[in-house]
Amino acid sequence: MLHGSHRGKIDQPDNPAWKNEMVKDEQSALKASFERALEFLNAGDHVMAEKICRRTIKEISNSDPNIQVLLCVSLIRQGRSGSAVKRLKHTIRSFPNFAPAHEELGNALLAQNKPENAIEAFKKALQIKPDNPGPMIKLGKIYNKLGRKDESNELYKKALSLEPTKERLASAAQAFARGEIEEAEKISRQILREYPDDVDGLRLLASIASKMEQRDDAIVLLERAVQIKPKFAGAWADLAETYTESEDFGKALDAVQRVIKLQPNLPFGHMIRGSILGKMDDHKGSIESYKSALEIEPQHIGSNMGLGNILKTVGKYDEAVASYKKCIEAQPMFSEAYWSLANLKTYTFEESEIKGMEEHIQNPDLPPPSRAFFHIALANAKEKQKNYGEAWYHFFTGNELRRQSEIYDSVTTQVTHETLMETFTKDFVSSTKGKGCQSDAPIFILGLPRSGSTLVEQIIASHSQVEGTRELPDISLLGRKLTKIKPPGIKYPDAVKHMTDKEKVDFGEDYLKTSLRYRTDKPYFIDKMPNNFAHIGFIKTILPNAKIINAKRHPLDSCVSSFKQLFYKGQSWSYDLFEIGEYYLEYVRLMNHWHEIYPNDIYDIHYESLIENQEEESKKLIEYCGLDWEEACLKFYENKRSVNTASSEQVRQPIYKGAMFAWKNYESELGPLIEMLEPVLEELPKD
Repeated sequence: MLHGSHRGKIDQPDNPAWKNEMVKDEQSALKASFERALEFLNAGDHVMAEKICRRTIKEISNSDPNIQVLLCVSLIRQGRSGSAVKRLKHTIRSFPNFAPAHEELGNALLAQNKPENAIEAFKKALQIKPDNPGPMIKLGKIYNKLGRKDESNELYKKALSLEPTKERLASAAQAFARGEIEEAEKISRQILREYPDDVDGLRLLASIASKMEQRDDAIVLLERAVQIKPKFAGAWADLAETYTESEDFGKALDAVQRVIKLQPNLPFGHMIRGSILGKMDDHKGSIESYKSALEIEPQHIGSNMGLGNILKTVGKYDEAVASYKKCIEAQPMFSEAYWSLANLKTYTFEESEIKGMEEHIQNPDLPPPSRAFFHIALANAKEKQKNYGEAWYHFFTGNELRRQSEIYDSVTTQVTHETLMETFTKDFVSSTKGKGCQSDAPIFILGLPRSGSTLVEQIIASHSQVEGTRELPDISLLGRKLTKIKPPGIKYPDAVKHMTDKEKVDFGEDYLKTSLRYRTDKPYFIDKMPNNFAHIGFIKTILPNAKIINAKRHPLDSCVSSFKQLFYKGQSWSYDLFEIGEYYLEYVRLMNHWHEIYPNDIYDIHYESLIENQEEESKKLIEYCGLDWEEACLKFYENKRSVNTASSEQVRQPIYKGAMFAWKNYESELGPLIEMLEPVLEELPKD
């Protein structure tokens, strides 16, 4: 029940009917705001839910416990449990018998790892509302950890009799949010065994499958969910995003249209559509979709972020900055917007912005991922001020925080590379020579991130015969497809040895077909996925005439630049200097192998040589691609094509030498990395 506001005396006639109308209007506005905030909360947009709650408290009523508690729920879900505890205690003082406030206080205390304190809050919630399964489950878990098994079992039994799945699903969702994937999957599967048509269970298990990159399984689960409940907007939204990750854009657009139809007054459908169109390189359509979302909710952070990213991609720098700053205006602690400004590489923070970020990282409620974004943004700001000591502190701290949420195993990388080298041997290359699709259209630019590949791409893409696309996932997707069509136990890359001659041709042609969506009718096109360095053997098997360009940079500049980047996702090896060193050596080892079995087929271009001798190196690069020289390749910065990488703004400017040997600014911090890379550093020219 929504409680009315207690405002001060208003200078109006003593008219009971007028007063009743005022109360009704206020209650209606309060209810509408509560429901809208709840819609955003249920859609996973906790920041926007918080904003609506705060606006409601300020403008409509500050004495309604429902909106106060909903605000606290949004804070808890953002990881800001300390702020939630303070506000909940205040709410409880005003409304001591409001059970949800006690329950959420227990949740906030649990988030602070204070289970003993949470016990009293959950017990009070049950005292007020005895048949509430939520606090029963939480209390049961605490008792179980404290060894009070009988009390725990009794509470579990009663809770499950009241609500068979809801609270168990909530537990699974919380485990998933904490990164406890196995526990979340275990609970979800138990529920679906008992209730196979539980759509929330299907959706959660699909989220787990997506996290584990089992997208086909996720799609099956989500398609089942929307079949059972066709008006389940959340499942349609997840399905649209999963189709997008699988590059099935047609189905993704169909699914998101359902979201827009089911939630015409919310921005999420238009926002997701903008993201899909952006990935399809329909930048105009993407911008229009984001703007449609912002017409519904002008301060919607997700849509402003998405719009900023697309504007950055198409080179509209000032407009991108404005979009990111709108996010900060809406939520000053939204750290991803600060990181996005820093990631433009050419943006300079004002002193007030730096001071604000420094204050934000002192906030004990700030969750680690948000803190990491702030640290990296601050590191970039300090680096521009040439304050390298403070910059390194922020780079190191940001990476340390990010590493906590990443899963990386260097042994797995080593084993994978061993398997690749055992699969693709000189004998294998000899036996497959002249087979595969004979097209010479693809130009692969690969290597490690932050090694000059975007500059190389921009130079080649400035040629009239070449289409610059983006970092295409198609090669790795074809590897997965190959695994699926082979008998159980035969997986990529070993499966390449079991390909028929026809399959080698078909897979090459499949690559040309799937990449069509990113290009026009130009005879050549670029695929700039850096991680394709691991797939060179597969590429040369299905596309033997493809050009392979390996972008190289000084080992320490390459490693340090990756460490400084904080990638939006992926590159999980790049957040620890020791792991970066290991990965770099693995990259060198594998590239040496490819050079040995494909002599003269791989063109190494060194970033430093390109910077120092732009015209000479550019001409050699164009010659390797089999193209006639064009002067436009020297004026690559005038190319108006979209660029999707972190270097997008840098390659829209003439070549500059400021990034060369930048590692020396941090040399005092790099002793262990330098020692690890000694074998490759000794091979460098001494001058």
